Amino acid sequence: MSYSRSQGGAETTVVTAFYSLILLTATLRTIWFIIPSTFWSPYYTPHAVMAFDPKYPEWKFKFIEILLVGAGSLCLFSIFILILVYWADILKKYFYPGARRSKPMVTFLVLVAVLLILQILNAVLFLMKNYSTEGMILVNAVTLSLVSLVCVCEITIFSHRFRTVLKTLGAINQVSTESQVKRIVWITVTGNLFFFTRAFIETIFAVLLIVYWHQNGTVAEVFSHTLWDAYILLKHWSEVAILSLMLYILQSRFTTNMDGSEDAATANVGKGGYETVPDSDPDGPTVATLSV
Repeated sequence: MSYSRSQGGAETTVVTAFYSLILLTATLRTIWFIIPSTFWSPYYTPHAVMAFDPKYPEWKFKFIEILLVGAGSLCLFSIFILILVYWADILKKYFYPGARRSKPMVTFLVLVAVLLILQILNAVLFLMKNYSTEGMILVNAVTLSLVSLVCVCEITIFSHRFRTVLKTLGAINQVSTESQVKRIVWITVTGNLFFFTRAFIETIFAVLLIVYWHQNGTVAEVFSHTLWDAYILLKHWSEVAILSLMLYILQSRFTTNMDGSEDAATANVGKGGYETVPDSDPDGPTVATLSV
């Protein structure tokens, strides 16, 4: 009974965190979109502004804008970090049963804290006049590009192992795991497509910034209005797409078979958006996966 209560509490925590991160990401992005760009800066495209420069009093607003955009990106990436941490914890149980397992929520908070520290350090270096707003944008672009590449690799590896575990447990216990496998596949496809796109555009953006800054000492002329519009639209509409797809996958049951009958896995749908697959030990714990 105590184990069941602890499992229920863990499920509630992760699902609550998942939805909260989606809500926070959408809120931060909405705030940024509804505020006119002229409020932040008279320059539409990136322009070098140093902190505490009396010639550019708008540096404060540009600084706040960069922090707002960075916070939204941090929340968005935290959604997938949360999923990957819990996938890793479950897989460790089955591939390395004797290994010591840390608490996944603690691991998640540590990883997010590292990214948050990078954001804070970036802001501090700007305020100390080590570089301009262009430097802040460049640091964020490089960070997001690297994190995106890591997420692509981890999602691919974990999803393959997860499908193997689900199919094996389903065969042993004679329980259909088709709905869970489909959900994992959808997460893999949508997640990899988003992060590959994000890594590509952030890498191109960072390379252009570095090259033009090295050649001219500024990047004020690198981005035309058309090119900047394309970058912003591709970057943020891809975020809208991934959030919409994640919510769709979360709500979809994937339970209808070819003959129109309902998948047997629906009998074990747990509260909080989890689906359970019996363990080989009938008295032991069950595998819980986020139904996202």
